[in-house]
Amino acid sequence: MKKILLPTDFSDNSWNAITYALQLFKDTECNFCLLNTYTPIIYHYEQMYTSSAEFGLLDAVKQASQNGLDTFKEKIEKEFSNPKHIISTISAFNTLFGEIDELHEGNAIDFIIMGTQGATGAKEILFGSNTVQMFKNAKCPVLAVPSSFTFEKPHDILFPSDYEIDFQEKHIQLIRSIASLYNARVNILNVSYGYDLSENQMNNQKKLGRLFKGVTHLFHSVRNESVPEAITKFQMKTKINLLVMINNKHSFFENLFFKSTINQIGFHLNVPFLVIPSKV
Repeated sequence: MKKILLPTDFSDNSWNAITYALQLFKDTECNFCLLNTYTPIIYHYEQMYTSSAEFGLLDAVKQASQNGLDTFKEKIEKEFSNPKHIISTISAFNTLFGEIDELHEGNAIDFIIMGTQGATGAKEILFGSNTVQMFKNAKCPVLAVPSSFTFEKPHDILFPSDYEIDFQEKHIQLIRSIASLYNARVNILNVSYGYDLSENQMNNQKKLGRLFKGVTHLFHSVRNESVPEAITKFQMKTKINLLVMINNKHSFFENLFFKSTINQIGFHLNVPFLVIPSKV
């Protein structure tokens, strides 16, 4: 049974991500956990023994958190009743990342699905700080769903890679699982600047092909374009339903996201984005 964490701040954006998750895995046995964290801005631990107002504030915020979770759970059970799904909730006095780390250490989650922040009046994704930090630090796969994206079956998956990763089963398992659920095609895209693949890259490419055995997959090669340009052009000629990348330190993913601006890839990305850590 998949253990999927659904962080929520009770916004429309987070509800959209939740509905995507429920529909994506509607035929899969899952334990979905709704998570809301709270840390009152004016709450100070050192004052809690002397200020009854602090207790009152904390109780109020705690109650609001639990009420929001109960409302979302009831809404899920009413609109997406599914015997294959178990819905649980966690209301935690913690930071979002602190709580997720604890849940991961306790082997309570396999996968995180969350919303993104959209710029007012713009259709493109402009990733919020929580999403970027989740991509960078999460120890399990993270799927970010644009607020404007309405669920559609992922028939074509785009998987850019520089083949600098010694691919393992753990890197590919989730991609293959989603592809198998929907008989989807995995498009593996390599972007280079005129250089031939090294022997190591060629070996990793061959290994990737073996790992995708049984799943429809195609290898594509593009030269003399940036990764964002190549992704954008690929989306223009092929209707992509899901973008996947592996966050490998010192790879093009790190350069793309953390040494330049996140908005580069956000300009034309309007599909769910799955990020898999290299150390899963």
